[in-house]
Amino acid sequence: MTELKRILLVEDSANDVALSLAALGEINLANEVVVVRDGQQALDFLYRRGEHESRTDGNPAVVLLDLKLPKVDGIEVLSQVKRDPALKSIPIVMLTSSREEQDLTRSYGLGVNAYVVKPVAFPDFVAALKELGLFWAVVNQPPPGSLNQTARR
Repeated sequence: MTELKRILLVEDSANDVALSLAALGEINLANEVVVVRDGQQALDFLYRRGEHESRTDGNPAVVLLDLKLPKVDGIEVLSQVKRDPALKSIPIVMLTSSREEQDLTRSYGLGVNAYVVKPVAFPDFVAALKELGLFWAVVNQPPPGSLNQTARR
């Protein structure tokens, strides 16, 4: 079976989750898109804890991470992942509505791979997600250990 790349979407807005999944679905990526709603769930997924303890092996090919999250914010998730030798090679794209220079500077300082401001207009949001999905899940060669052999959405 062809190995498929897993995307971890960390987003607390139900509307943004729906738009993101629709946009990724429009480009027919056969990837598994795992959605978690807060920073603690993201860390639990990455560290295979709690409800994610029995998930399949392999890290995501990319994490699409919102900045402003409940429980643990995106900056702290980014910081923990990039400090961990087992996880630091996972590409992380900050996907946020924040245009604040301090958020941008801090994210890059902690090792974020890309910082994308969510477009407000629906067509622009969909276009941005399509481009992100195509690049990170198709064009980019992910780090070793980030492939998955099942396809679920």
